[in-house]
Amino acid sequence: MKLVTYDAGRGARVGLLEGDVVLDAGFEGGMVAFIEADAPVGETTPVENARLLSPLKPRSLRDFLSFEGHLKNAFRRLNRPIPEEWYEVPAFYRGMPDTVIGPDETIPYPFYTEMLDHELELAAIIGRGGKDVPREEADGYIFGYTIWNDLSARDTQSRELPVGMGPSKAKDWDGSNVLGPCIVTADEVDANDLDMSVRVNGELWGKDNSGNMHHKFADMIAYASQAQTIYPGEVFGSGTAAGGAGIETDRYLNEGDVVELEIQGIGVLRNVIGRKGQ
Repeated sequence: MKLVTYDAGRGARVGLLEGDVVLDAGFEGGMVAFIEADAPVGETTPVENARLLSPLKPRSLRDFLSFEGHLKNAFRRLNRPIPEEWYEVPAFYRGMPDTVIGPDETIPYPFYTEMLDHELELAAIIGRGGKDVPREEADGYIFGYTIWNDLSARDTQSRELPVGMGPSKAKDWDGSNVLGPCIVTADEVDANDLDMSVRVNGELWGKDNSGNMHHKFADMIAYASQAQTIYPGEVFGSGTAAGGAGIETDRYLNEGDVVELEIQGIGVLRNVIGRKGQ
């Protein structure tokens, strides 16, 4: 099942995506409530002039680093080794849910950066609550998957990271996290074998496969849920796929660029970069 949040003039509603057709799901409430209620699809009706929004307003955002290929490419340019601890710990940082926008929305270009970068990520949406989740049970906590474009201001990031507090303004501005175009339920895709690619202005900039994740989503869920409850509607990001960010090749985004992230079985997340400072 492919699920969307859409607006056709009556405000945000939950829908089903069948090809290019949006069907109203017959549910009164948002996507997180729909997930919490175990996806109770009611009587479906076709919707005209539906505009897709972010598929959900996430309860929280956790972003991990799971692709060794991305780290090798990025750290080679930075002349840094991959820390040994990375292979042992599925570490993450927390993002701000209120920064999330959806497909076909214009990505704001913050005035304080000269190195705006995209990040191609697979994201898992948590479907049920749990604490101290065993790794062997963790996949059962995933409701579905979507695409995440985790925008970064790389020059700002280079100034912030030495402080040791993690990224802040390098990751946080209105519209710095893009989700979409839909959520594909976990029963319909194999998250361990999905082709992933990014195109800028129609040119292929990078591609990878989700099977190359060193830390799997089960590892992330087991680690994040240690002594802490996770809840339906939380989003766990894979981190950037190899070739999935401009920092790997020293290519960055400009005003008017069209960025398309594609993941097999989910679709294409398309956005345009806006004018700087607006």
